[in-house]
Amino acid sequence: MKGKTLFKSPLHRSHLSDASSTSSASVATHRLYQVWRGKNIFLCGGRLIFGPDASSIVLTVALIMTPLALFVAFVSFRLAELIGKPLGPAVPATAIAVGAFDVVVLVLTSGRDPGIIPRNARPPDPEDRPGTDSSASPAAAGAGGGGGALWSLPPTRDVYVNGMVVKVKYCHTCMLYRPPRCSHCSVCNNCVERFDHHCPWVGQCIGKRNYRFFFMFISSTTFLCLYVFGVCWVNLFLITRQYDCSFGRAVAESPVSGFLIVYTFVTAWFVGGLTAFHSYLVCTNQTTYENFRYRYEGKANPFNRGAAANLAEIFLSPIPPSRNDFQAKVSLADPDAAALYYSLGPLSSESRASFYTRGSLSFDMAKASFDLDYSAKRTSVASSDFGDIYGQQAHGALDRCATQQQQPRHSIFGAVPGRDGRKVDDETDAVTAELGTTMQYGAAAGRPHGREFEVV
Repeated sequence: MKGKTLFKSPLHRSHLSDASSTSSASVATHRLYQVWRGKNIFLCGGRLIFGPDASSIVLTVALIMTPLALFVAFVSFRLAELIGKPLGPAVPATAIAVGAFDVVVLVLTSGRDPGIIPRNARPPDPEDRPGTDSSASPAAAGAGGGGGALWSLPPTRDVYVNGMVVKVKYCHTCMLYRPPRCSHCSVCNNCVERFDHHCPWVGQCIGKRNYRFFFMFISSTTFLCLYVFGVCWVNLFLITRQYDCSFGRAVAESPVSGFLIVYTFVTAWFVGGLTAFHSYLVCTNQTTYENFRYRYEGKANPFNRGAAANLAEIFLSPIPPSRNDFQAKVSLADPDAAALYYSLGPLSSESRASFYTRGSLSFDMAKASFDLDYSAKRTSVASSDFGDIYGQQAHGALDRCATQQQQPRHSIFGAVPGRDGRKVDDETDAVTAELGTTMQYGAAAGRPHGREFEVV
């Protein structure tokens, strides 16, 4: 690395694993959901997984169950008496059954793994990188490229789907090439297989493992709205016939029916339009993300196999098992688990909340970088090198850096003329001299897949 760099700790020491306590930490184990780097919320010991906005489920259930309770209590039983047997009792029973089914599929949509792709502990191996000699180290590749530039993963790769070329992107957060139709959800911070969208009403991503339940939820909600809408009109019509009065008088006799007619009319436009849109997506084998981003109109869709086969794929094909065992035990003794989950130490619920709200670093670890400027040269430090930087022998020097005022994320510490500039120079010389030979980066530190400083 050319020049001198001044590194200031982006995180408080309480969030970092202490290298001196490695021997004791290796004995301790945690469940996967306890150290999960996504933003999900887990319940029942990791058996239920929700998105970070799971509280919106309460609002959704209230918007469904409150008008349903009004309908059952003030409309359905009165209408059942007017209709009489045998059809009368079916009016409240149908509403209750559809409402219960609606809540069940809502929980199945919101509380299950939507198809999260497990993260890699490190980037793909050199032999997996096209155009890279697997026998050459990253440092050697950078030296061979001239100017100290390091190799980098290609942002996209071409794969064939049904004889058509489909580009797949590399995810810097999960350190993997996403499978076709997979995308990274910025809300949950996970790569989701067959990603459709993140639904705020269910508080969860909609993906391969919960899309059919999501479709059942919106379609059953649409049916419930239309059912209540129609039955309330029938109730008002029978009231006008029974009392030989006008429609306004009938509404005065049953104000709940009038309210529910207006409420379900507005709601049916929303959920009904959503159901119609997703019916079109199912028949053409598209996702919401693909429809809005890629626009298959005018070009072939490699996943479209015909309406019948597309319907069978969505509703009749078996749901694949989850790729993540959130109840599994992970330990620092496992190198992959140590690199993936313990790189910043196991987080408690309080630490996790604090970590998400910090402006200097997010869980998008592979994307986070800190620009350090010295002698008019800007150097980008990959966040995956934090484990190398916080070596046991470097704690003393880093303590001095951590006492300085923390700079915001992606900040550039420009050279300040006069006394401020000389102060930075002196500080840099002291830190560099202290770190000196004790700190190594990337491959030089023995890290098989580390990334070195990259001059940009």
